[in-house]
Amino acid sequence: MEHLSFPNESPEYRAARNALLDAEMALRRQIEAVAAQRRSLPRGGEVPEDFVFERIDADQRPEKVRLSELFGDHPSILLYSFMYGPERDKPCDGCTHTIDGWDGSVYHADQRFPTYVVAKSPIARLEALARKRGWQNVKLLSTAGNNYSHHYFGDTSKFGPEMRAARGYEPGKNWDEPMYNVFHRDADGTVRHFWGNELVYAPEEPGQHHRAGDLVDPVWGLLDMSPEGRGDFFPKLNY
Repeated sequence: MEHLSFPNESPEYRAARNALLDAEMALRRQIEAVAAQRRSLPRGGEVPEDFVFERIDADQRPEKVRLSELFGDHPSILLYSFMYGPERDKPCDGCTHTIDGWDGSVYHADQRFPTYVVAKSPIARLEALARKRGWQNVKLLSTAGNNYSHHYFGDTSKFGPEMRAARGYEPGKNWDEPMYNVFHRDADGTVRHFWGNELVYAPEEPGQHHRAGDLVDPVWGLLDMSPEGRGDFFPKLNY
């Protein structure tokens, strides 16, 4: 096929760019194939309980809400485990910059697929952070009163000594982790786990950064377009 040509580019540049375009198209096909494979998963396990979370209602008062009530009129929802438990003096920089980027996106995505951010800190602490960061659209839930994080790997409480050692976790300490979990509600009202981002717990590969949510994090996509790439850059809460 005939490709584009920019001013004063060399034949060597155009040949290399055409080869890169072929690779970009192959990557796009692979991303679509993986997404189709995910959608074709068989039914996941029924949730062990209708977890009760805490949130702030429209009148700015705390209220209890069950997992089954989070769906509204939608068949599926996403819960993202935010690394901001009560033991942390400040939230995880990586999680926070991800949510910064989502605040505009979820306004649109929620029309089809509602997204919730869950953390083990009390809801008042989460809301205080939201005001500080300027989040307007992200929906926050506190898991302080339930064991959702234990069941769905929002923390490491299910890990045995061998897995803790392999991951470099401090013995006896329960860490929170940035886990994505998708839940689906059947026609009969049964809520099931559809998919979890197990990549966050996969063994690290040589030469690969241990990140697991790049496709929904705009910062990495932007940096990947630059000649300098990602380098050793990592987002901060303040610059």
